[in-house]
Amino acid sequence: MKKNLLLLIFLGLIINEIQCQTGAGRIQARNPVQDEAVRIWAEEVTIPTYMVGEADPNPMFYFGRAYQGAEGRVYPYPLYDKLTGIKQDKSYKMIWLENEYIKIGILPEIGGRLFSALDKTNNYSFIYTQHVIKPALIGMLGAWISGGIEWNIPHHHRATSYLPVQYCLEENPDYSKTVWVGELELRHRTRWIVGYTLRPGKSYVEVTIRMFNTSPYIQSVLCFANTGVHANENYQVIFPPSTQYVTHHSKREFTTWPVATTIYGGADFTKGVDVSWYKNHYNSNSMFAWNYSEDFVGGYDHGKNAGVVCYADHHTVPGKKFWTWGNAPYGKMWDQTLTDDDGPYVELMVGSYSDNQPDYSWMQPDEIKDIKQYWYPLRETRGAKNANKNATINLDFNSAGNALIGIYTTGKVSGGVIVVKDKDKVIREIKSDISPDKPYSATVNLPRNTIKENLSVSLLKDGNEIISYGMTVPEKESMPDIVVPPLSPETITSVEQLYLTGRRIEQFHNPSLEPDPWWEEALIRDSLDTRVNIAFGINKLKKAQFNEAEKYFRRALVRLTGSYTVPQEGEAFYYLGVALKAQDRNDEAYKYFFKSIWSEAFKAPGYRSLAEIDCIRGDFKKALENINFSLSNNDKNVNSLILKSAILRHCEIREDALKTVNTAITVDPLNVTSLAEKWLINNDDITSSELMAIFNDYPENVLETAVFYGNAGLYNDALMVLKEFTGQNGRKEHISPLVYYYLGYYAGRLGRTVEMKHYYSQAEMQKSDYIFPFQYEAIAILKNVIEVTPYDA
Repeated sequence: MKKNLLLLIFLGLIINEIQCQTGAGRIQARNPVQDEAVRIWAEEVTIPTYMVGEADPNPMFYFGRAYQGAEGRVYPYPLYDKLTGIKQDKSYKMIWLENEYIKIGILPEIGGRLFSALDKTNNYSFIYTQHVIKPALIGMLGAWISGGIEWNIPHHHRATSYLPVQYCLEENPDYSKTVWVGELELRHRTRWIVGYTLRPGKSYVEVTIRMFNTSPYIQSVLCFANTGVHANENYQVIFPPSTQYVTHHSKREFTTWPVATTIYGGADFTKGVDVSWYKNHYNSNSMFAWNYSEDFVGGYDHGKNAGVVCYADHHTVPGKKFWTWGNAPYGKMWDQTLTDDDGPYVELMVGSYSDNQPDYSWMQPDEIKDIKQYWYPLRETRGAKNANKNATINLDFNSAGNALIGIYTTGKVSGGVIVVKDKDKVIREIKSDISPDKPYSATVNLPRNTIKENLSVSLLKDGNEIISYGMTVPEKESMPDIVVPPLSPETITSVEQLYLTGRRIEQFHNPSLEPDPWWEEALIRDSLDTRVNIAFGINKLKKAQFNEAEKYFRRALVRLTGSYTVPQEGEAFYYLGVALKAQDRNDEAYKYFFKSIWSEAFKAPGYRSLAEIDCIRGDFKKALENINFSLSNNDKNVNSLILKSAILRHCEIREDALKTVNTAITVDPLNVTSLAEKWLINNDDITSSELMAIFNDYPENVLETAVFYGNAGLYNDALMVLKEFTGQNGRKEHISPLVYYYLGYYAGRLGRTVEMKHYYSQAEMQKSDYIFPFQYEAIAILKNVIEVTPYDA
C-alpha cells in the first residue's frame, strides 16, 4: 500500500500543479583567537523559546490559498501550525563573526537569518535582535519569527524561514571570513546561498546572494532581504532623496513621499502626514519606494543618534520597502505576539531583481544570479542623503540656516577633506580624520545669501572623492499608473496580449488565476502561435505531463521551421528535448538538444543535456567534449562542473576530476552533490562522514544527488551514494522508504532484479510519515515499484 499511497500523493501533487541543500560540510566550532582582525566561531547559545509542536504528517496540497499576494503552496513541505504556548530554554548553534567595529550572529537553525548585529563602537543593535524565539502563524508553512534579516528566495517569507538550513565557514586569503547559509528549495528544485563576510577594518557586512536555477525549466523568482529594526517614536525610515512616491503590494495604489496626502493602505493621510516617521503610522502598512536611480535605503533612531543603511546597486537591487504593524492597539498586539520584551519593530526590505511583492523576475535553466549588498550601522549623522560601500553622508539645515553635516565611513579615512561648495565655489574646506568609531558631525556656518539648493558636500581623500551629496529640487513627476486586474480572455483583442496576460499570471504565481484560459483563447484564434505553444508546453513540463508538453513544442516548431528555416530561437528545440528525455526517448532528444545549441541562449543547458545522454550511452569521450562546450558558455554552472568531474572520474582522470569538483564547491560551497562527487573520487572516510552528516540532517539531498547521477545514466554512482547513506553512517531507523525505492529502481536499471526486489521489500518496512515526493523522477520510480510488486499495491 505504501508505494501506491506515495504515488497517489505525488500524482495529486502534479494534478494540483505543484512545481517542484546541500553542502561542502561544516567547519567545527573553535574558540575565537583574540588577535585576529576578523574572528569566526560557533557556539551553543540558550534562547528562551515558545515551542512549536510536531508538523502535520499529512501532505498539504494546494487549493487556492493566497499568501503574500502569490500562491501559498505548502507541499512538498509539512505544515508547522501547532503553537504550544510552552516557553522553555532551548540551545541553538550560533555562528559569530566579529571585527574591531561590529559583531554579528547567524542562526542556521532558524532559516540562516542574520539574528543579531551590534555596533561595538556605541553598543547599538543596528538590526532588530530578539532575546526570545516567539513564533506566530505568519509563515508560508506556519511558524515564523520577527527580527534579524530573513532571506526570502524564491518567494516572500519563504517556506523554510523557520527551518534549519545548511551552513559552512570560510577563512579567505585576504583575512576576511565568511559564513555561507543556503539550501535546496524543494518546490522548484532550485538553490540559493547567502554569504556573510566581515573584512578587517570595515564596519559593513558584505552580503553575497547567489541564486541557482538547477532545474531544467525557466523559473520565476522573488528575492527580498527582510530586515527588522528596533522602532520607537524617534525612528525615521530613509528612502533616497529623489523618491517622490511609494506604492503598495502589487502596485495597486500610490501615494506621495515623504508627506502622504491620500488614503493609502486603509489609512487616511489626506491632511498631509510625514509617513517616513514610525510614530505617524497607526495602521499596518507597506510602502515600496518608487525609486530606480539611487543605491541605498536605511533608517535612523534620532533619539539614539544611530541607525542602519544598506547599499546595493539599484540596477540589480531596485527594491526598497518599509513595513510596519503600526503603533495603535493592533500593532501593540503584534508586538506582544512576536516578542516578550524587545518592543516594536519595522521592516526595511531590499529587493534584488524584484521591486515589489509579489514581483518575480526570470531565471533561465542553469542561470546563476549574483547579488551584493552592504549593511552597516550609522551613528551621529542625523540621517542620510547618500550612501555607498565606503560612507554615508547627510546634509540638513537648522533654523538659523546653518548646515548640519554628518559623515560616517565604513573604514578609517586619515587626512580626509570635507569640501562644502556653493555651486562650483568652495566655501569651506574642513580637514578631519573619520572612522566608524569617529564619524564627522558638525554645524557649519554658511556665508550670507547662500542658496540651499546650490549647496553640495563631498569627502575627499588624496584628491579622490569618497562620497558626495548635492542639494537638488527634483522635477515633479506625475503619479505612476496602478496595476489593474487582467481583462477576461474574450475581451482581449490580440493574441500577443492574451499570451502576455497568461505569462504574467504564471510569472507572478497568481493565487486566484491560471494562465490556461488566456492561452487557450489565443490558440483558438491561432493554433500555431509559437509563443503560446512554448509557454503551454513549459507549463505542462512543470506538471510532469511530458506527452502533452511534447505536442505543444512540436506545434511551436511548425512555423519556426517552416520553409526549411533555421529559427532564431532555440527554446522550442531545447524544451522538446527535455520532454523527450523525460520519456526515455534519448535518441530523439539528442537530436533536438543539438538543434537547441545552434542558439547561444541554450548552449549551456543544451550541451549539458547532450553530455548526460552521452553518459547514458557510455560514450564518455563525447560526453567530455559536450560538457566542456557547456562550461565554455557558463563556467559557473555547478551542475555542469559536477557532471564534468564525474565524466573525468569515469575516464580515470581523477586529478582533473578533483580540480573540477573543487571549482564547483567554490561557486556553491553548500552543494551536497559536489561533496558526494568528491567522495566518489577519493573514497575516503572523512568525506563520507561529512557527507552522511549532511544527508542525515537534510535527507532530501540524498535523493537529489541520486537523481543527478541517475539522469546521466550513472546508476552505479547513484547506488554507491544511496548505499553509503543506508550503511553504518546513516540513521537506519529514520531512512525514508523513497531511498530504498530509488536503490531498487537503479539496481533494476542495471539488470540486477534480485537486488531491486530486495530494496523494494526493504522500503515496505520503513515508516512513511512525512514522506512527500518532490521530484518528477519519482513518478517513474513509484510506477515501477507497483509493476514489480503488485501484491503489495
